[in-house]
Amino acid sequence: MEDFSLSKRPKSKTTVDIYGQQFSIIGSESTSHIRAVAAIVDDKMREINSKNPSLDINKLAVLTAVNVVHDYLKLKEEYEKLEKQLLEKD
Repeated sequence: MEDFSLSKRPKSKTTVDIYGQQFSIIGSESTSHIRAVAAIVDDKMREINSKNPSLDINKLAVLTAVNVVHDYLKLKEEYEKLEKQLLEKD
């Protein structure tokens, strides 16, 4: 996981388990944040696998990324819509 934040916090290494594989993630976020991110990825991979058990790991990973980015963009759109509504009230 790349660290794109401007945070001055020191980087730390956290080992997580995603879909039965261990990953060492280096970043300036807290260990609990990194573990929460990993848990979401793991949950999404397992959810997609339960619906498509014949997918190989690479296709499963790509579909997981597509689904997570889709969820992110929908939330971002909703956030921007709410933000615009708040600004219009002022």
